[in-house]
Amino acid sequence: MALQKNQDDSIDAPEITRTTRDHSELREVLQSWMTGLVEDPSISELRVPGNGMSSETVLFDATWTEDGAEVEGELVARLAAAQDAVPVFTHYDLASQFRVIQRVGEYTDAPVPRLRWLEEDPSLLGSAFFVMDRVDGEVPPDVMPYPIESFLLDATPEQQKTLQDSTVDVLAEIHSTPIGEETAYLELDEPGDTALRKHVNHWLDYATWVRQGRSIDLLDRTERWLEANWPHAADRRDPALSWGDARIGNVIYRDFRPAAVLDWEMAGIAPVELDLGWMTFLHTFFQDITEVLELPGMPDFMDPHDVAARYELTSGTQVEDLHWFRTWAAYRHAAIMVRVIDRQVHFGDAEPKPADEAIMHSKRLEEMISV
Repeated sequence: MALQKNQDDSIDAPEITRTTRDHSELREVLQSWMTGLVEDPSISELRVPGNGMSSETVLFDATWTEDGAEVEGELVARLAAAQDAVPVFTHYDLASQFRVIQRVGEYTDAPVPRLRWLEEDPSLLGSAFFVMDRVDGEVPPDVMPYPIESFLLDATPEQQKTLQDSTVDVLAEIHSTPIGEETAYLELDEPGDTALRKHVNHWLDYATWVRQGRSIDLLDRTERWLEANWPHAADRRDPALSWGDARIGNVIYRDFRPAAVLDWEMAGIAPVELDLGWMTFLHTFFQDITEVLELPGMPDFMDPHDVAARYELTSGTQVEDLHWFRTWAAYRHAAIMVRVIDRQVHFGDAEPKPADEAIMHSKRLEEMISV
């Protein structure tokens, strides 16, 4: 995601291909599929939101009949990315996402969308998919990044603090979800004697897949640093249900408080610091972009120390080894960025470049592993 300031101080958003599916055909299939679930369904034209590339999200309105009365629904369908779309991840378990949203909604007060239907038969659309109710509100955008222009950037410091604290509170609530046999589907089939070891090995495998035989020196050196500085304190504690892609760009807000938590494709079982590291690092990533563009951004937002203190106050759990987990987030984000650039090159949205140059936050990552 390359951004560059123009001579008039404007900034152009990069071209991003988010879907390869034919929307008119997808609409027809969805409407036909709904015929088996409700009476007389009718679906509007599909729309694609601005955030996200890893899976496909389409918005639509629908009407159907229940007990002789017309029902109107504002709905969202989540689909795995088509294989010809150079998917960001190797595997998308939509059924697992559906189940984890169900569980979080059942056992906690974390706001999740109302789920409607799950379809596990991949023959209809080429993958499993599910449909849920749409939640109205505002989402801090990825493109343009919210520290460059957004409702959040324009908010007062008090409103920004409300959004930060209430999001951390929701994260603590998610982590209170009971885990055990009923969440075994979230446990990774990887080598390792702890949830964190399994998680790390899973992502090291992902980085190998992303490399496609290429040598990426910064990733290699970061792997050595991560192993040499293993977070034993956090790893000794019992793990929790992890949201995975824990960031404000995956939350719908109303009045600067979470109205719905979205995007559970990276959910798993892990130390709570995994989500805290990801949430704070992703803001650091966007803030660094604003500073390169000589813009003020939001330098005081999502400060790791403030976030950790709020989490400890809300959850009663002491945050351990947060620098390690932020570095681990930076490593994973680097691997994802290499794949995203490969995807953009495939669709003609970006020019080919060496894999090392695809890591936009290489300077930040170098600093993190120098500690």
